[in-house]
Amino acid sequence: MHHLRDRYAAGAGYLAACTLGLPADVTRDAVARDLERWASGTATAADYSAAVEGARGHAATLLGTTPDRIATGSQVSVFTGLAAASAPAGAEVLCVDGDFSSVVAPFLARGDLRVRHVPLDALADEITPSTWLVSYSLVQSATGEVADEASVTAAARDAGALTLVDTTQATGWMPTDRVTGDLVVCHPYKWIGAPRGAAFTAFSDRAIAELTPHTAGWYSGDDPWASCYGPELHLAAGARRFEVSPAWHAWVGADAALGFAASLDMEAVRRHDLDLANAFRARLGLEPSDSAIVTWPDRTGCDLGALTAAGIVASGRAGRARVAFHLWNTEEDVVRAADAVTAGAAAAPLSPRG
Repeated sequence: MHHLRDRYAAGAGYLAACTLGLPADVTRDAVARDLERWASGTATAADYSAAVEGARGHAATLLGTTPDRIATGSQVSVFTGLAAASAPAGAEVLCVDGDFSSVVAPFLARGDLRVRHVPLDALADEITPSTWLVSYSLVQSATGEVADEASVTAAARDAGALTLVDTTQATGWMPTDRVTGDLVVCHPYKWIGAPRGAAFTAFSDRAIAELTPHTAGWYSGDDPWASCYGPELHLAAGARRFEVSPAWHAWVGADAALGFAASLDMEAVRRHDLDLANAFRARLGLEPSDSAIVTWPDRTGCDLGALTAAGIVASGRAGRARVAFHLWNTEEDVVRAADAVTAGAAAAPLSPRG
């Protein structure tokens, strides 16, 4: 992974891929070229459509599916909202207690669904024949915990339940080409460093058949340029029926970013990121983990403050300090961050972490 660090203009001390990723050189250059074309009046809708289709293919590679099963969109919550809007009244939706709002809130907003929240490690066991859908993040935003996707999927299939899996905190640092779900949702602005506003979802045959495309518009037909006007309803046969009109400039960057990510050996990326994360955990006296996100209790915010004061870009979520290690990080980042936290704790011994 050492050869990839030069692909980023910054990165030293940046431990926030789980909040906002950094663009690789190809992404930065693509966005810059697009700005020039737009400003000069030479940008075309056809070129933007080609970027969307390129990104669709790369997204399919990263999620281990085919392009016809990929729907492009804008945000995770929009796809979750489609599932929520399609749920039968009174249906049970099973969520993880403390999961990211985008995979929970649309179901709560319906008002007539039975939404149950359970601990992550109990998710598979809590699925019953009355469960209509299981909605969860593959990697938890607040804690970095990695779900046992295989067990959840198997239990859901046995119970006849649909599954919605958000891989936003996973795709880009770990392989997700074998993740199975009726909706596998991803917003690649974190670990892949794409612009915000370019999300995508892989749909199963069952999801395509059973969900209603409530956001149908001119881009939800097989040929968007032939479905610009009514009075007919133009719906693609596959996942495209769930698409919304793309944010063109975002997708130019997303095409480059997703192509770069799809070219990487994602298992090697996972090993690199985990080696750094676990080296950091060891320095803090934490147990090793299978996540590139490291979090620990920091209710007073002292540890996050110490990291920030040391020039480390980190984050805090749900009363926990949070750091992430990715392609641009090195062992030096491990040492700098760990020294900042331990020095801060030594300077304020009465400020507990737990």
